[in-house]
Amino acid sequence: MRGTVVIFVKAPRAGRVKTRLGADIGMGRAAALFRILTERTIAEAAKGPWRTVLAVDPPSAAHESATYWPPGLPRAPQGPGDLGERMGRVFDVAPRGPVVIIGADAPGLRTPHLRAAFAALAGADAVFGPAEDGGYWLIGLARRRAAPNLFDNVRWSSAYALADTLSSLPAGFAVRHLEALRDLDHADDLAAFGPRATRR
Repeated sequence: MRGTVVIFVKAPRAGRVKTRLGADIGMGRAAALFRILTERTIAEAAKGPWRTVLAVDPPSAAHESATYWPPGLPRAPQGPGDLGERMGRVFDVAPRGPVVIIGADAPGLRTPHLRAAFAALAGADAVFGPAEDGGYWLIGLARRRAAPNLFDNVRWSSAYALADTLSSLPAGFAVRHLEALRDLDHADDLAAFGPRATRR
């Protein structure tokens, strides 16, 4: 199965990641939890036959693999702009073939979800993994057709992020959806997952 999985990650520094969760449980604990989630997400992505790349923030963290991420895993800075601008660049510059972008804050994500995304892109232009809060934990494009206005006017970090992104796709784009997963953004999300959220 050819294609690329790009994982959007931030250096797990207290006060820089999962700040909404950190406001509830403490910034240090939230950063430690995000580090566990990132390790788990990378491990799940590494099980597939696709290419796996990290898109990291801040840019300097792209060179800090010994501190945060497994050595040998390709890394590139996310660059400036809002989330849509950063993801749009990834879709523009990634190697040929389908591209799937994920974050590292959906504890339920597993390798079969990524396999299902690439399978969907064999017959569709785009695939989404909806999040229960109205956003999405995965977006993938087959890249057989251009999507020049992708992410225009998307209200990020809101209940409208998925609907807005769908509206930004070209008319006639075939879209598939995966199962809905829950992101870990607040203390109630952590309570809902229980020990599963922190289990390596």
